[in-house]
Amino acid sequence: MPMEQHSYDASQIQVLEGLEAVRKRPGMYIGSTNERGLHHLVWEIVDNSIDEAMGGYCDEINIVVEEDNSIIVTDNGRGIPVDIQEKAGRPAVEVIMTVLHAGGKFGGGGYKVSGGLHGVGASVVNALSEHLEVEIHRDGKIYYQDYREGLPQQDIVVKGESERTGTRVHFKPDSTIFTETTEYDADVLLTRIRELAFLNKGLRMLFTDKRKAEVNTVEYYYEGGIKSFVEYLNESRDTLHEPPIYIESEKSGIEVEIAVQYNDSFTSNIYSFANNINTHEGGTHESGFKTGLTRAINNYARRNQLFKDNDPNLIGEDVREGLTAIISIKLPDPQFEGQTKTKLGNSEARTITDQQFSDHFARFLSENPDTARKVVEKGITASRARDAAKKAREMTRRKSALEVSSLPGKLADCSSRDASLSEMYIVEGDSAGGTVKQGRDRHFQAILPLRGKILNVEKARLDKILANNEIRAIITALGTGIADEFDLAKARYHRVIIMTDADVDGAHIRTLILTFFYRFMRPLIENGYVYIAQPPLYQVKQNKKVRYIQQEKDLQPLLDDWPESPKPDIQRYKGLGEMNADQLWETTMNPEARTLLQVTLEDAMKADNVFETLMGDRVEPRREFIEDNAEYVQNLDV
Repeated sequence: MPMEQHSYDASQIQVLEGLEAVRKRPGMYIGSTNERGLHHLVWEIVDNSIDEAMGGYCDEINIVVEEDNSIIVTDNGRGIPVDIQEKAGRPAVEVIMTVLHAGGKFGGGGYKVSGGLHGVGASVVNALSEHLEVEIHRDGKIYYQDYREGLPQQDIVVKGESERTGTRVHFKPDSTIFTETTEYDADVLLTRIRELAFLNKGLRMLFTDKRKAEVNTVEYYYEGGIKSFVEYLNESRDTLHEPPIYIESEKSGIEVEIAVQYNDSFTSNIYSFANNINTHEGGTHESGFKTGLTRAINNYARRNQLFKDNDPNLIGEDVREGLTAIISIKLPDPQFEGQTKTKLGNSEARTITDQQFSDHFARFLSENPDTARKVVEKGITASRARDAAKKAREMTRRKSALEVSSLPGKLADCSSRDASLSEMYIVEGDSAGGTVKQGRDRHFQAILPLRGKILNVEKARLDKILANNEIRAIITALGTGIADEFDLAKARYHRVIIMTDADVDGAHIRTLILTFFYRFMRPLIENGYVYIAQPPLYQVKQNKKVRYIQQEKDLQPLLDDWPESPKPDIQRYKGLGEMNADQLWETTMNPEARTLLQVTLEDAMKADNVFETLMGDRVEPRREFIEDNAEYVQNLDV
C-alpha cells in the first residue's frame, strides 16, 4: 500500500520571530522549565550585574523575592546603555531585552571577561516572564521600560532624576511556561548568592525574602574572597595550618586565584570555577592545578630528603588527601565542553594555572618548613595506605557482570541480567532481609542484607574501609569499583534502594550508607541511581479494610474521616521485621504501589559540609547543627 504523500514546500517551513522561539522551546535556552530552569532566570539577570562587578564598576547587588514570587535584582553598576543601537535603530536596553545574543559580552569591548554559561541573558528572561520592568539610573536620569511576554509596552521613558548609577530588573516568571512550579527556593538562591560573594572579593550580595512572616535581609561580603571560601568549607574540620594558602596572579590576560588548606580528613574537596561558573566536570585549569601541586610537593620532599632512598614519588591521590581547594580563573573567551557544558577546555588555562600555582606553592613550602613537613608526611602516610588499599581492593573486583561466583554470599541476586531493569535493596539486618527476600520479585529485585552498622567512612582511610565486610559486600555486588576506578557502565543495578527501619538506628544506618556512596561512589547519586525506600509507619485496619500510613502527619486526618464503628486497629511498625512478606511487597517493593525517594546532589558543597559536620570527629559543629535544625524534626523515636 503506497504511503500517503504530504506536500513539503516553503509553506511548511516555520520561522519563529525574535523571542517567540524562546517561548516555543524554552528548554533549549534554560535547560528545562522545572525548578532548575526557574532559578536559572535569576542567575541570567544576576550574571549581568556580576559582569559589572568583575569589570570594577559595581560593588553591591541586591536580590529580592517578592510575595508573588517575582524577583527584583538591583545593582550599582554603570546602568544598561539607553542610547540608540545603530544596527537595530532602537535604544540599547530594548535590544538587550528583546534580541537573542545581544549584549556587551560578544566582542564589542563592553566587558573584558564575563560570566553567564549560555550568554542568552536578559532577553530569554524577558521572553519567559509574564511581566518584566527595567529601571536604569544613568547620566543623572531614571529611565524606564516595561514588557509583557517579552514585548515592550511603550518606548523607553524618563521617570525622574537620579544621582546614582545602576540597573533594576523586576520580573515575574510566566506560569503558563513554568507549569511545574513558580515558587523560588530560598536555600537554592542563598547558596549561589554566597558562592558568588566568595568568588568576587569585596562584592556585597544582599538577599531579602518577602514571603516570610518575619522579613530580614541576609548579607554576604567577603574581603578574603576564595580564601574565606576555603575557611567556610573547612569550618567543621581540624586544619593542618592557618590561614589558607592564597595565590593570585595574572598572565596572558588570564587571572588565576587559588586558595588551599589541608585538614586532617582523608578526602579531598576541590572546587573549580571559570568566570564564576562552577566547572563541576573540572577541566584544564583543574588538571593544571593538580599537576603543579604534585610536582611542587615531590620536589620539596626530594630536596629536603623527606623521602627514604627507595621511596617512589607521591602521586596526585596521595598529595590531595585532606585538601580543600578553590580554583577560580577569569579568562576572556572560555570554551566549555562536557556533557553539561561545565568542563573548561582552554588549553592555555592548564599551562598558566600549573605554572602560577606551582611557583607560588613551592615558595610557600620553602618559607614554611613546619607546614611543608606536615603536608609531605600526610602524603607519605596516604601512599602507604593506598598500597594496603590496593590489596584490599582486589578482593572487591569482579571480572565480568555475568560472573556470579565472586558475588557476596549474602546477596540474593535477581535473575535478570539487564542492569537497566534490575534493582538492589540494601536491607538493615539479616532477619528483615529474610522477609524482604520472600516478598521480592526475583526477576528484577536483588536483596543485600547488612549486619549492623557499616563503618563510618568519614573517619577512616580507604584501606580500613575496604577491610570492612559490609562495605566490601556493597562494592562487589554493585560491580562498579570505587573512587578513581569507579565505572558507572559496570553497574549491575540501575536502582540501589536503601531500606532501613523508620527509627533513629535506621536513620543512622541510612546516613552511613549515603556517606559511603557520596565519598566513594558519587556518580551513583549524580546519575539518580540511589533511592530511599518508604516503608509505612502505621497499618490502620477495620474488618477487611486496610490502609497504610507513611507519615505521622497523615494518621489523624485518616482517622477523622474513618467510619466510627467498629474502632479501627492501629499498628505502629517499629521495624521492617514486623511486616510479613506480602505486606512488604504491597507497601514498599511493588513498583505499582510503592513510594521511593530519589537521592539527588543539587549542591555538592553543602552536602559535603553536612556529611563532615554529622559524621566527622568534631563535636561542637555537630551540636550547633542539631540545635539549629531541631525545630525541623517531626518524627523521632527515642
